[in-house]
Amino acid sequence: MEAHPAHPLSEPDAAAVAEVMQGLASPARIRILARLLQAPCSVGELAESLGLGQPTVSNHLRLLRHLDLVTGRRDGRSVVYELHDAHVTALLQQVLAHVHHGEG
Repeated sequence: MEAHPAHPLSEPDAAAVAEVMQGLASPARIRILARLLQAPCSVGELAESLGLGQPTVSNHLRLLRHLDLVTGRRDGRSVVYELHDAHVTALLQQVLAHVHHGEG
């Protein structure tokens, strides 16, 4: 476990963390991120696998991109989305482990 910071969290850092946490406060966005934990995919693949409409998925992805939680790369005519980096992967894995902690 990492050591606690020597100084209190700054107001701008606290605001940035709160913004990310607000972005995670949607079951649909969490489901999108959890699906992207498995493998990168397009908006259509996300919509189909999650049973959501493409416009809905696109709107959620727009916010997740703004928060640097996902990235998109062109693949021909479509965009393939994936988790931004190992930090996002670790964050999701930790939250999921926390939710399932103590289940028997």
